[in-house]
Amino acid sequence: MSLTRRSALLGGLGLALAGCSTSGYGGPDRTVTIAAGERGGFYLAFAELLATQLSRAEPRLHATAVPTEASVANVELVRRGQADLGLVLADVAQTALGGNAPFTEDVPLLALGRVYENYLQLVVRADGPVRRLADLAGRPVSLGAGGSGAAQLGERLFTKAGVAVDARHLLFDDAVQALAGRRIDAMLWSGGVPTPKLADLTRTTPIALLPLDAVVPELRAAYGPVYDQVQVPDGAYRGVGALGTIGVANLLVCSPALPDDVASAVVRLLVERATDLVPAEAVGTQFLDVRTLIGTQPVPLQPGAAAEYRALHG
Repeated sequence: MSLTRRSALLGGLGLALAGCSTSGYGGPDRTVTIAAGERGGFYLAFAELLATQLSRAEPRLHATAVPTEASVANVELVRRGQADLGLVLADVAQTALGGNAPFTEDVPLLALGRVYENYLQLVVRADGPVRRLADLAGRPVSLGAGGSGAAQLGERLFTKAGVAVDARHLLFDDAVQALAGRRIDAMLWSGGVPTPKLADLTRTTPIALLPLDAVVPELRAAYGPVYDQVQVPDGAYRGVGALGTIGVANLLVCSPALPDDVASAVVRLLVERATDLVPAEAVGTQFLDVRTLIGTQPVPLQPGAAAEYRALHG
């Protein structure tokens, strides 16, 4: 469903939450590192807003967002204690919990909230030869950076669709340039709608998105309800109409080592400062809705986060 930025923010949050915070963070000064994503994407934009607002709301917490290759890389950073928080797609979190490839062992993860819905976007040139998924057989396609959730989902997508592509693993900026220069025929990107650099690309290169919703039933049959059918809004990108694609929840996760009082402080921020945590370009994406914040399956809520949600909402 297409949501305006304001309705997505306010739907379900309610003004009654204002001023209902429990006590603030009272622990020692400490840094809070947030593993985010590539430059130009929503992961990093959201994490930077979260870091800024957390540092303002809790002066003893010194938060910073760091660019990464996204979900898979973020799980590893959290696992190794090199990041306190990480933005991770629900399907990657599911893979990590089970210790399945690319992870070599079970990774214990806990969640602070489901922060937004990610849209899988398979981008092609509108003036190129590709009109449907099957047209990409044997063609060069960037599935995303090697440490991204898009790369994992991309492999699953093309396997279930029965389409063998010449898979590349390019960073986002490199993929955009390669598509513009006709060095690849498609690029897969998992992020918000619109993604600013893709919107910028339409000024010089006509693009199209391929519908992917037909593959959702097979993905859900194989991997469970971590995948949803979502709609890219009409006009999200210049010349691109509404179409169905694959949605995956983006979770804010931590390791079991994160102190409860830090988790509580982050949850208060997610709830009470929701309007300050949305990248300005966000449209058609559901952010920080109280109805879905606690829906972090398959990752269990961190105990301090769960206690804070109960305190705030009863």
